[in-house]
Amino acid sequence: MKVLIIEDDKEIVKLLKISLKKEIFITDYSDDGNKGLFLFRTNHYDLLIIDYNLPSKNGQEIIREIRKENKNIKIIVITIDVSPETRDRFFALEIDDYITKPFAFEELLSRIKSVMRRPNKTQSSVYKIDDLVVDIDKHIVSRDKRNIYLTFKEIMMLEFFLKNKGRVISRTILMENIWDLNADPFSNTVESHILKLRKKLNPDKNKKELIHTIKGRGYKFDLKKW
Repeated sequence: MKVLIIEDDKEIVKLLKISLKKEIFITDYSDDGNKGLFLFRTNHYDLLIIDYNLPSKNGQEIIREIRKENKNIKIIVITIDVSPETRDRFFALEIDDYITKPFAFEELLSRIKSVMRRPNKTQSSVYKIDDLVVDIDKHIVSRDKRNIYLTFKEIMMLEFFLKNKGRVISRTILMENIWDLNADPFSNTVESHILKLRKKLNPDKNKKELIHTIKGRGYKFDLKKW
């Protein structure tokens, strides 16, 4: 999952980036409202975490503009104001939740998980294809009942493939969803991670291949290439 943090408190940003990375989230951030809107409009995100008080453009203005363009993206607001009037204003803006400063990361993480599950309450976090079983919430991957250790990026890539099973995914789409803005688009990092993931999912090459290269188009995760 990819998260955009719009927050001008550097300590909070540092805490969120480190803690969310441990939970297998990719993060981008901005300390300015206008820049945050630019990132939202030029990248794909699953969740926005927005400070209500920001320089140049405040949280209320940002959320209004975002909701004009996207009614579905999840938004959690960080605030120091907990008055009833402010709470009413938040939900009039169609945010999904808010949390007050100071807060413990565990509380925010619980709210993130709750918010992200709302549209798909019955959707399981466990994916199965052939004899591969992946539990997204527990970060457990196994094939033929043998556990497979994956790195942070490999788990992110596998989760993205599973959620897009059967679709051809371009290299660019993988870069946008699995790497942050500091990644070099001209490096061979995507190809390298694909190669390593293939080897881990099928170390003895005696199983069905699940990651197929579609020449000139990208990659497809499925039992069959065509």
